[in-house]
Amino acid sequence: MAGRDPHEDGRAATNLELFFDLTFVVAFSFAGVEVAHFVAEGHFETAVLGFVFCTFAAIWAWINFSWFASAFDTDDWVYRLTTMVQMVGVLILALGIAPVFESLDHHGGVVNNRVLVLGYVVMRLAMVVQWIRAALSSSDYRRTCLIYAGGITVVQIAWVAVIFLDTTLYQTLIIVGLLVLAEMAVPAIAETVGREGTTPWHAHHIAERYGLLAIITLGEGIVGTAAALQAVVHSQGWTVETAVLGLAGVGITFGMWWIYFVVPSGQALHLRRGRSFTFGYFHIIIFMAIAMMGAGLHVAALYIEHEATIGETAAVAAVVIPVGIYLACIFLLYGFLLGFHRVHVAEVIGMAAILVAAMVCASFGVSVAICLLVVALAPALGVIVDELVGASRRAQALEALEASVRGGAAGR
Repeated sequence: MAGRDPHEDGRAATNLELFFDLTFVVAFSFAGVEVAHFVAEGHFETAVLGFVFCTFAAIWAWINFSWFASAFDTDDWVYRLTTMVQMVGVLILALGIAPVFESLDHHGGVVNNRVLVLGYVVMRLAMVVQWIRAALSSSDYRRTCLIYAGGITVVQIAWVAVIFLDTTLYQTLIIVGLLVLAEMAVPAIAETVGREGTTPWHAHHIAERYGLLAIITLGEGIVGTAAALQAVVHSQGWTVETAVLGLAGVGITFGMWWIYFVVPSGQALHLRRGRSFTFGYFHIIIFMAIAMMGAGLHVAALYIEHEATIGETAAVAAVVIPVGIYLACIFLLYGFLLGFHRVHVAEVIGMAAILVAAMVCASFGVSVAICLLVVALAPALGVIVDELVGASRRAQALEALEASVRGGAAGR
């Protein structure tokens, strides 16, 4: 574990990394089912708090593993077995999701996060082993690796203490908020204080890893579409509305996939390694929005099956809100990496108008299928604009960025 070459040609995700990613499907799926149930019942606070708490734990553990793997992956038997321990931790975490939601729904009661925190700590302690091994193997990055290992260990001790505390909702929010800040501070401190500079992560490999998890998470959108279609077929049989709903669900998911890969993340990160924290941390919101969209489609299915107590407007909003957050985040990410352009402002305004139109349609009693078809037009607008002028804009932005980097290097 001396450190990988950050400029290695042809660096790609390994089979183990892909297998590791699949375990997170379970966590996202369990969280999505719980969110859909509580949103459909009108318990919005429970749904949002539970979803953010549970998915953050999974996503943060994934992010830490992925950046470590990009810098120090050896793919030997010790590395593989340690990764397997993390996969077990993901499954334990997934089993703790339902108890968290159920306890949150009892206002004023104790939040039951024991199993979820246990699974999270298992994943994180496995990463401590990886960082210690890297510290022992790499004299160049020893200080940085030890800061990672020590920082993670200290925070996990605090998480274990949380297991033994019977805390109310608001007490839990304060404690979790502080520990989340501590978790996110560890990489920032390690990568800044270490004398060796940042760990040798590979920009294109990182971009591929994030893209793969985005695709896997978008699979929840396909599952949600299938659930909605099943609901329509069960209640109405095969109708035109069935086809419209299927087109809408797949269209939303497909459009979100297309828009994600408009951002040339690998090239931009290679040129702007200093934006790594912006890229890495900002994706927490992006992944949450994708998973929430899939849950929103499940809510639509429950509404169509008459198993929801909420109205049509709320059912459509369950899809509109995460799609809107996702699209805004993608354009912000593009701007952070390549710079903002006035065309982006026009695109975002147009997409927002489309999403508002979908909500207006729902408020006037237009069917859920038609409303979701309108929602699908929002990412479609971004795709159309990108196909017309996106390639030239990206090329110009990358050329300007390369010139800026060369100019900075020449100045030094």
